[in-house]
Amino acid sequence: MDSSDETALHQDAALSRTRLALWQKLQKSASVIEDELRRRLRRDCDSTLPRFDVMAELAAAPDGLKMSEISDRLRVSAGNVTGIVDKLAEEGLARRAAVPDDRRASRVELTEKGQGAFAVLARIYESWINEMLGNLNLDDVEGMILRLDRLVDALDTDEFGALSRKSEER
Repeated sequence: MDSSDETALHQDAALSRTRLALWQKLQKSASVIEDELRRRLRRDCDSTLPRFDVMAELAAAPDGLKMSEISDRLRVSAGNVTGIVDKLAEEGLARRAAVPDDRRASRVELTEKGQGAFAVLARIYESWINEMLGNLNLDDVEGMILRLDRLVDALDTDEFGALSRKSEER
């Protein structure tokens, strides 16, 4: 092995360690933000992050979503979604409707009351995110979005897509 090969190996190893450090920072950042959102939703809104996430998916789909679509979008099991939707329906925030072509499925949508409740939650949630990320300027935010979009595109390959689908099937 010549010196250029050794240099390349050292550079590859250094890049590998740097990528690991990036992953750890991404995990820590997401964890800190999620923990704080969970705490604030519980304390200030008597809600939970999973409930907010389900409502957000329903709010983004005015024609409603099947339970399987909600779980697919959130990358959680249908069982996790069912309990949340049951509670939302019980509170008059969501309603289920039969799917004509599939007797086993139901379509869920936010009621008018649910849309109003979510609009309030969404404004509060956005203000918290704005506060938590307040030390980042527009260039920082746009640069991170651009780079994370590149990362998501790279991860959304057949190889990682297949791995993602396998883990969801479990």
